[in-house]
Amino acid sequence: MKKPNIVNLWMALAAVCLALIAGACSVQEPGSGKGRGLSIPTPPGEVLKRLPRAPGAMERGGVRARRAWEGGMLRSQSAPVVPAGIHASAARPRAAARRSPAPGEELWIIVARRPAVSGARSEEADHPGSGSLMASRPSDGEDKAKVPLPLKHTEVQAAVTGYVGTVDVTQQFQNPFDEKIEAVYMFPLPERAAVSEFVMTIGKRRIRGILREKEEAEAIYREARAQGYQASLLTQHRPNIFEQKVANIEPGKRIDVNIRYFHSLAYRDGWYTFVLPTVVGPRYNPPGSKNPVRALPRSHVQPVSTGAGVRYLRPDERSGHDIAITVKLDAGVAIEAIESSHRIDENRTGPGSATVKLADQATIPNRDFVLKFKVAGGRVKSNLLTYTDRKTGQGYFTMMLYPPGDLDSAPRHPMEMVFVLDCSGSMNGQPIAQAKAAVLEALDLLQPGDTFQVIRFSNNASRFGPDPVPATPENIARAKHYVRRLQGGGGTRMIEGLRAALHFPHDPRRLRFVTFLTDGYIGNEVEILGAIHRSIGASRIFSFGVGDSVNHYLLNRMAKVGRGAAAYLALDDSGAEVMRYFFNRISRPVLSDVEIDWGTMKVTDTYPKRMPDLFVGRAVVVTGKYAGEPGQPVVQGRAGGQRVEYAVPRRDDEKAHASIPNIWARLRIADLEDRQAWTHDPHHELAAAIKKTALEYNLMSDYTAFVAVDASRRTEGKHGTTVHQAVPVPRGVRYETTVKEERTVREER
Repeated sequence: MKKPNIVNLWMALAAVCLALIAGACSVQEPGSGKGRGLSIPTPPGEVLKRLPRAPGAMERGGVRARRAWEGGMLRSQSAPVVPAGIHASAARPRAAARRSPAPGEELWIIVARRPAVSGARSEEADHPGSGSLMASRPSDGEDKAKVPLPLKHTEVQAAVTGYVGTVDVTQQFQNPFDEKIEAVYMFPLPERAAVSEFVMTIGKRRIRGILREKEEAEAIYREARAQGYQASLLTQHRPNIFEQKVANIEPGKRIDVNIRYFHSLAYRDGWYTFVLPTVVGPRYNPPGSKNPVRALPRSHVQPVSTGAGVRYLRPDERSGHDIAITVKLDAGVAIEAIESSHRIDENRTGPGSATVKLADQATIPNRDFVLKFKVAGGRVKSNLLTYTDRKTGQGYFTMMLYPPGDLDSAPRHPMEMVFVLDCSGSMNGQPIAQAKAAVLEALDLLQPGDTFQVIRFSNNASRFGPDPVPATPENIARAKHYVRRLQGGGGTRMIEGLRAALHFPHDPRRLRFVTFLTDGYIGNEVEILGAIHRSIGASRIFSFGVGDSVNHYLLNRMAKVGRGAAAYLALDDSGAEVMRYFFNRISRPVLSDVEIDWGTMKVTDTYPKRMPDLFVGRAVVVTGKYAGEPGQPVVQGRAGGQRVEYAVPRRDDEKAHASIPNIWARLRIADLEDRQAWTHDPHHELAAAIKKTALEYNLMSDYTAFVAVDASRRTEGKHGTTVHQAVPVPRGVRYETTVKEERTVREER
């Protein structure tokens, strides 16, 4: 037998030791679930040796890397050097099964060692970087000065089938500086978005992100960043506020991050609405807020002590960031009209389909993009969509309920209307003018037999009168004078307005409707939702969003918890016209005491848990799980003292409904979050349920995060400076009244 070369043996032994210290690297075939042994970086001139994995190696640690799968063959190459201190974790079973890499993609499944002290968080963990790289700008002139920042472009590709949207958002980060940077970007998504995929692209290489518990994902990202590996991390601060971090972007180089999410569209009187928020509005955080979202100037370089901070450009500044949006519509029925908040290019590709693109001139992302399309006939019928997971056999459904049209002629019921106006600083100017116009119109629509109250709030709350007053001409005239004198200024202490609106006796002879007119720019949403749950009684809450970039999460949740509905008033809309439509709808009798006979379907875990009332012109979507054969459910309820009953047909297009499980899981998470708001989850049972659901369905949540690491090469030098992507304040919002400049921020800290 030939004697082994002593040098080769020494090098092989050294390689084994390094692998055991840094973590073992095993290559897996997609979906196999079986490693192919330990892969060790090959010394020059050596042949790659494969060694059997020690028992329990995967449980103890090690790195598992899944390389690109091309044409059914695994690319043959040496395993990359993996960051020291990073170990492997088996992928969650459902996530692994449903998120295999696409052709040309790589998947690095890496997890850092857990911290020794559970729940401990370091200052460096929250605020990485060795300082903030300040971007200089030219002197002010007539034109806005362009500030060099890393986010260059956002590309949005959306496909709408029926009332379900699939949206791909690609953020292009490019380093405009002469040293390495970390980019940090706070951005919004729809509050019902089920974020389920995350891919980082570097050149021609695509690295698919993995979902982990938030602390674990953050640890992976910090370790990779510290060792010079390019990495990205996506975390959630609110159901509609997300933070993207991209580490080690080299000078002049570009890294793209793609996010995919699903959501259902709102429907009203024949019109579906697709909304893409583009900027996070500045939040007011009452004293003592546990997780504030601060509004900071671009020049703010210090890390915030708690919560998160959004950096804003001054009115005389702009960044090079622009946005492109393409939406492909497939309504399933003929599309009669298309409207948009922005200038668009429209291409009709069929009776029920169209491609809509944001016009090149309308690319500044400072207000929500809203696209509406009207379907044939002016109204749709209730319908049932189903999907069965072939691997588990579990059935999922989503059903749109629309009240029968013959309720339009039902008599009007006496009402007790309570109007609550946000008069804080963020509403100053055009927003409060819109809100006042809406209330003035509503006062004119009151009828004899109605009562009303007007409440304003900012730092505190005050009322038009101690109790609701009859809707007489004299009282209405006095109330109009009161409303016209209201001005914007101060903080957004919404809790004061809420208490003033709900904490007085209710007249059982009238339906009480509490209408909030606000932009929702607050940071204590959980406190507000908990207070509504505890105090709602027999009231219905209708949230009226005023502005171009409102807090949809808060406004929709207020309406949900308050068993009402949400409406939105953009700055270009007519406040009187929108209120007239809204008022006429809510004053109609509703289909109440709603029950559903599911027939042959064995239905469980439906959301919403409690069926809301059905208002004329507005649909309610019910989503859940089922077993058995899908049949034709029958909706039952009462309207005007009469029993109403109608059947819901099923649409057969299972292939198009594959996103329903993700939508169901997102609704389950939202319901658990609402329950946290009013129970405070003392034993952390709801938090555990949210985490379990998010991991099983591969979804973002408060307790999970996506992370992607390119472990194929290290960049040179330290991870560089941290650059926060500053954004414009939403259109119609005044910078001076909402963003605290440097001196004020230092005084707060």
